[in-house]
Amino acid sequence: MTHHRYAEIDGQRVFYREAGHPDAPKLVLLHGFPTSSHMFRELIPALADRYHVIAPDHIGFGLSSAPAVDGFDYTFDRLTEVTLALLDHLGIRRHALYIQDYGAPIGLKIASRHPERVSAIITQSGNAYTEGFTPFWEQLFAYATDPGPDTEPAVRALLTADATRWQYTHGVKDTSRISPDTWTHDQHLLDRPGNAEVQLALFRDYRNNLHAYPAFQQYFRDSQVPLLAVWGRHDEIFGPEGALAFRRDLPDAEIHLLDTGHFALEDSLDTVTGYIRGFLGRVVD
Repeated sequence: MTHHRYAEIDGQRVFYREAGHPDAPKLVLLHGFPTSSHMFRELIPALADRYHVIAPDHIGFGLSSAPAVDGFDYTFDRLTEVTLALLDHLGIRRHALYIQDYGAPIGLKIASRHPERVSAIITQSGNAYTEGFTPFWEQLFAYATDPGPDTEPAVRALLTADATRWQYTHGVKDTSRISPDTWTHDQHLLDRPGNAEVQLALFRDYRNNLHAYPAFQQYFRDSQVPLLAVWGRHDEIFGPEGALAFRRDLPDAEIHLLDTGHFALEDSLDTVTGYIRGFLGRVVD
């Protein structure tokens, strides 16, 4: 059974999903944009018989606090601090990580700064190499470099219902397998008053994550952390080259390119679950 809980962290209310026996090996799931821990709603019970699973909503997303931009420092460094504080609050010191999209810089900052905490990494469209960036990012980096009336409209368009639906359906062979509940849920939360400014602040900060890539890659070389990549072959946000690049520093990385897009769990849940159970069974259990 999945429990739905809140914790007060650094003055913010953080929502998280939790399942599994507290004494089981820990697995922390970190979601991406524009979703929340909702993206893990079916994966959590599929793993909870063997693992103690924790999936938080980042500040500004899901059911966690979403303060206005003048009341919170919306940077990926700050989101990392909140995530670490939550794990400390819950007494979770050693854990595997599942990172997707925005969850990748957050999780990899934790791992590279505290390698003793991370037993393994599962990345699903969670980039750590520039090879993974597709043309999708050109408008985002143009805005981050020169925010203003010439660059902002293109990125504001990424907050619309059509753009959210596209994130779930592009690259998917049979879109009837993707529940409209997914993008409807996400869009409802994106449309909260003031949330567009929150997302724009994170868009502006995202390119700063690239400055941490050398540290992430050095961490991989030094630690040889076990890594599984389960990645949509047709992902037009983080392309499959981003998955293959992990082998540059982690030659034993296990990489699977799936016949899907950005949100692989929506139509490939059983396949991803099988890879995760096999991988963690070998390297963590």
